[in-house]
Amino acid sequence: MSETLAPEPIVISLGCRLNLAESETIRAINAGRALVVVNSCAVTNTAVAETRAAIRKARRAHPGTEIAVTGCAAQIDPIGFAAMPEVDRVIGNAEKLLPEAWASTAPVQVQDIMAVRATAPHLAASFADHVRAFVEVQNGCDHRCTFCAIPFGRGNSRSVPAGAVIDRIAALVDAGHREVVLTGVDLTSYGPDLPGAPTLATLIERILRHVPKLERLRLSSLDSIEIDERLFELVTGEARIMPHLHLSLQAGDDMILKRMKRRHARVDAVRIVERLKARRPDIAIGADLIAGFPTEDDAMFANTRALIDDCDIVHAHIFPYSPRAGTPAARMPQVAAEVRKARAAELRSAAADRRAGWLATLVGTTQQVLVERPGTRGHAGNFADVALPPHAVRAELVEAPFFFSNASQKKDSASTSSAQTGLVGQIVEVSITGVADGRLLAGPALERAA
Repeated sequence: MSETLAPEPIVISLGCRLNLAESETIRAINAGRALVVVNSCAVTNTAVAETRAAIRKARRAHPGTEIAVTGCAAQIDPIGFAAMPEVDRVIGNAEKLLPEAWASTAPVQVQDIMAVRATAPHLAASFADHVRAFVEVQNGCDHRCTFCAIPFGRGNSRSVPAGAVIDRIAALVDAGHREVVLTGVDLTSYGPDLPGAPTLATLIERILRHVPKLERLRLSSLDSIEIDERLFELVTGEARIMPHLHLSLQAGDDMILKRMKRRHARVDAVRIVERLKARRPDIAIGADLIAGFPTEDDAMFANTRALIDDCDIVHAHIFPYSPRAGTPAARMPQVAAEVRKARAAELRSAAADRRAGWLATLVGTTQQVLVERPGTRGHAGNFADVALPPHAVRAELVEAPFFFSNASQKKDSASTSSAQTGLVGQIVEVSITGVADGRLLAGPALERAA
């Protein structure tokens, strides 16, 4: 007799790591229910267009299934998404983590996000699609960069109490996760709204002290100007914090930074990276960069392009500027769309060259790799993507927990050897033998990491 599987929600997550974390809560809330959820992004016009495309694709793939849309795009434009014929319900960012919102049949549930004053550690017990767990410790943003619409989707900054964060991380580690990523909209603004005004650094110290079994802690995007001395000492001196920081830099020209209403100058970005790498030479730097911001001329763009080398950016997220309705930058003199596109392509090319040079320096080194599905790839501590050999796994290494979210993923795993698949979620030590297609290549001998 064939086994009848209970229905599973399908959660399509677009955008940031915070959305990934929240998608797992949405999945857990709706367990056993036939439902498609599109957790949307609104960081650019392209992201909104991708959300609409994902909704239409989901309707074609699941013609008889309820489709709910949530996330930042839905929060900012609930009426527009409710008007789409493919959409059955729209649920706001504050409501999407509440079981009662999903139990309701109201077609639109979106409150004023600016009125939300608290957040909670909404986390699933495990993460279905990721071996690393994403922990929301902060939400919203009090800053008003002139290009950004995200505060209108996420609201004002609010933090999760440290005790609740620690309890959730401890549970995730007990469930088998060996790496945890702290996420937030403006992570370095953690704490001022809590009693005693803790900082991100004090939160990290408490996590490391109270969850000794946590092997790898990674931080999502940081505002470089808010890296205080206590946080600096942690990220450069604590081995359990991964040597990989992603900085919200956005541009490398002082006038553009001023017009963006950023709080740092070019020299601040260069100086913090120099200090980080002087103290911890293996640290890998990532950054967000925007090409073609309003009023950007060739010289201003050249300063941003040079920042890739000046800050040794090896994990670059490049965006052509996208005017967002209601933001001050949308009213500034615009750079032509074709120029924005060409400048973004040039930044991506420069970033790819820098990354290729960095990867080449890692050949011959030994790296600790967290193995990801289906067992033939993973990420090193510096977040370099590593391709693992498919048929050279020693049987005694097969002790990993499985993190499957549905039957199709179980079926997909059958194409990989059981030993290889059994490594998923484990940390292995590998020798790097080469580079191909932007990934490090690992040698055939795999040993368990200490």
